[in-house]
Parts: sequence; C-alpha cells; structure tokens
Amino acid sequence: VVVALGDSITEGAQSTNNAFRGWPDRLAERLAAAKSNWSVVNAGIGGNRLLRYGTGPNVLARLDRDVFAVPGVKTIILLEGINDIGRGFFVAGEPVTAEALEAADKQIIARARAHGIRVIGATLTPYRGAFYFMAEGEAVREAVYQWIKTSGAFDAVVDFAAAVADPADPTSFRADYNLKDKLHPNDAGYQAMADAIDLSLITGK
Repeated sequence: VVVALGDSITEGAQSTNNAFRGWPDRLAERLAAAKSNWSVVNAGIGGNRLLRYGTGPNVLARLDRDVFAVPGVKTIILLEGINDIGRGFFVAGEPVTAEALEAADKQIIARARAHGIRVIGATLTPYRGAFYFMAEGEAVREAVYQWIKTSGAFDAVVDFAAAVADPADPTSFRADYNLKDKLHPNDAGYQAMADAIDLSLITGK
C-alpha cells in the first residue's frame, strides 16, 4: 500500500464530484494498468496542515491513525504544507518559516522509517491568485521547494509543482489545469500530477 498523505489537493478538491479524478485515484489507475500489486489509500483532508490544527488534527498528530495503522503500508507520498504557508501569512500571528516545515517533514520521515516505510516528498504546487496568496508566503514555498528537491532527506521526490505550473510563471498554475480558485487542480491538473510519478519509485521495477 502507498498512502497519499496531504490536504485538499490530495483529497481531490475541485475535481469532478464522485468521479474519482484526484491524483491518488489516477495513480491507482496507473498502478492497476501496470499490473502491480500496489493499492493506494487516500489520506488527504481538506484544510489540513503540517504544524497547526486545520480541518482535523495536523499531519504530525494523525500519522499513527492515518498511516501507520494502515495494513500493508510501505510508502508515503507526502504533499502537505501549502495551508501552513497560505493561512500562516493570511492570519495575523501565524506566519510559518521554511525551517519549521522542513523540521516537520524530517520528523515524518524519521517516524516512517522507524516503521520500515519509505517517504516520497512531493513539491508544493503553485498558488498565485489564491485567496491567501502573499509574496512572503511564496518565498517560503519556494524555499521548501528547493529543500524537497535537493536536500536528499526523502527516499525519492516527485515534482508536482513543475507538473502543473505555468511555464511562463512557475508561481502560477497552467490555465488549463486550474480554471477556478488558483489553488486546486482540475481533472486535467490532477491527471498531470499522477502522470508525473515514476511508478518505479513505488514498485521498485
């Protein structure tokens, strides 16, 4: 089992209702088509955060319930932190640093490895134009992006940000991947995210 751990972008917000068009759904389709024996558990919660209570307990507080208690889990794909950044600078008194988000990721990695579970880090997707976008938050997202890509902290990395970003402005979604809130992908955007995952990172083949 691979657990997709994240917020509303993992849950599948803004995809077609009840049609299973989120990136974890599309990943499951790809794994099935490849005749692998892997299944996908979607542990995305809309509004969720790494560090603070959002919609439900933060990721650090729900790891035992939502990941380690899942039978057969061997890998996590972690996509979490955009709500910490966005709401952190939108709500007075809650700004978050890149170092704090990175420390949370390191804790998740350490706890997962203690259970024999690999962690694939996913880069945070762009959000210029979203209601809580601020330049200070974007600077944090870009710092975390570089850390996920280059630190070597994760067992592997998936560049979701590059998969959906506007080539002319990497701080924004491609228009055909997000037509509404500038934060959540549409069906095509979620497909692009799933397609960006090298299945060998999960299956080892």
